[in-house]
Amino acid sequence: MLVVMDKNATAEQIERVVRAIESRGYTARPIPGGDRVSIGILNNAGPVDPALFAGMPGVKDAIAVTRPYKLVSREIQPSDTLIQVGHVTIGQGHLTIMGGPCAIESEQQAMTIAEHVKTGGGHLFRGGAFKPRTSPYTFQGMGLEGLKIMAKVRDTFDMPVVTEVMDSETFDMVEEYADIVQIGTRNMQNFSLLKRAGQSRRPVMLKRGMSATLEEWLMAAEYILAGGNRNVILCERGVRTFVRHSRNTLDLSVVPVILKESHLPIIVDPSHAAGVRDQVLPLSRASVAAGAHGLMVEVHHQPDQALSDGAQSLYPEQFATLCRQAHQMHAMLQE
Repeated sequence: MLVVMDKNATAEQIERVVRAIESRGYTARPIPGGDRVSIGILNNAGPVDPALFAGMPGVKDAIAVTRPYKLVSREIQPSDTLIQVGHVTIGQGHLTIMGGPCAIESEQQAMTIAEHVKTGGGHLFRGGAFKPRTSPYTFQGMGLEGLKIMAKVRDTFDMPVVTEVMDSETFDMVEEYADIVQIGTRNMQNFSLLKRAGQSRRPVMLKRGMSATLEEWLMAAEYILAGGNRNVILCERGVRTFVRHSRNTLDLSVVPVILKESHLPIIVDPSHAAGVRDQVLPLSRASVAAGAHGLMVEVHHQPDQALSDGAQSLYPEQFATLCRQAHQMHAMLQE
């Protein structure tokens, strides 16, 4: 349930409603809006009687929430969430492009690619310090040293950085160095990790699980918001199907549905969906046309020598083309 306060409601009246909710064993979550405060009621086992709160001073309305995901739903928050990361804004009206290698391999490699990402039109630098790999014998990332290299990239090129966290044990370390903490597809339903992300002071980018439904994805985001972190970015990266012409199937139909269902920004990762370089540009254009708020693509100046995912990494000149075409498409859609 959502208790909508009158725009002239006092702090005392809001607090009184919060106490009334909590006295019944529920959790109250105030949600500041444009001109009024709403209070979400969580942890209720069944329907809540609106009459319990509708007559209280300062209350405008009490509305039942029909979605299982509450805090991520537009029923709770109709307006779009905008996420500020340094000088970069992610969300409605903005097109944010993240680029960089799959894995940080060395300082020279990261700095070289970061310069290309910056000059090509990218806004954030992405790279993996900890790498979840199918085989235990492949490159697993540089760990802490990789995080330190990413911090140097941020300071040198004035680009916020995003990197993946693998587990709760290393969360503090990643949180210290990253501007956005990524939870990857394999960890989308790692609920202890989601709960830790809910306590984070950093924005969290939540990738869709490779076989996850839209509801499962949004419920995973709900874990993070329920923990108190409202800065969540959804990332579609393709789902596993029977096709063999690409690594995964990029589900662009989910973008307009997310825009309708949730106030959270959504970006697309066409690199991991495609798995091959020549599909990344057309899938990027299609993602922007579908209404995505941003893209995250892999870039490498020497992809044939990359320790991870070289076959899907764009050359720097291709990345520059992608940025130019994506911004042209986005500008056309804003008219």
